[in-house]
Amino acid sequence: MERIKCTFSYDGTDFSGYQIQPNGRTVQEEFEKTLMKMHKGTPVKVTASGRTDRGVHALGQVIHFDSYLSIPIENWQRALNAMLPDDIFVKEVHKVTGSFHARYGVIEKEYRYFIHNSKEPDVFKRNHTVFIGNELDILAMKQACEHIVGTHDFSSFCAANSGVKGDKIRTIYHVSCEKDVDTIMFRFKGSGFLYNMVRILVGTLLEVGRGERNPTDLKQILQAKDRSCAGKTAPPQGLYLWNVKYESD
Repeated sequence: MERIKCTFSYDGTDFSGYQIQPNGRTVQEEFEKTLMKMHKGTPVKVTASGRTDRGVHALGQVIHFDSYLSIPIENWQRALNAMLPDDIFVKEVHKVTGSFHARYGVIEKEYRYFIHNSKEPDVFKRNHTVFIGNELDILAMKQACEHIVGTHDFSSFCAANSGVKGDKIRTIYHVSCEKDVDTIMFRFKGSGFLYNMVRILVGTLLEVGRGERNPTDLKQILQAKDRSCAGKTAPPQGLYLWNVKYESD
């Protein structure tokens, strides 16, 4: 048996999320169906760096699985892409040691969130960005981003029904907000993220951008450790799992 690591992207529009569910099409289901065909009906379980919700996209999701197939590593990508649906694309495939773990070996994740900030919506961007027609205060949102960086208890930015086990302390290495023409991009890098954490952070930062909160409010929200103190959860379609890093990288 060999352990295979895959880095791939997917358009989350027509998925009910990454993780297999009783009802609804999922990324994991499509990947495992493809691997089962390649393995002549033998089930193959994949392990991902983490799950994404319905409508959320990925540019650099990572999985690992174990296979008995003797396929040259350079042929794995071609074989998978030939059988996977068009909204999933395998970018890289590597053989790794048996100790590699796509979830537990993560040392950094990067998420990006995209806002289409214009006077009129663009129907071609509706599934991949979130439209906001009002002008936003970019400087205020940049200032608010500074208060997120560091090691904090992010209970205020975790979905109330998440069922997260253990503490909610996470270390965030980088948060930024940039605007280019009519696109606003939020960028988050950290050791790990809680359920809906990035979307709740974005929802809160957007309230700062609208003048409904002050940039320094982020400090008080973190200290409160209370989900009701933070902003609304931003819609899923603007969110992308951008990159996942491992020690072996």
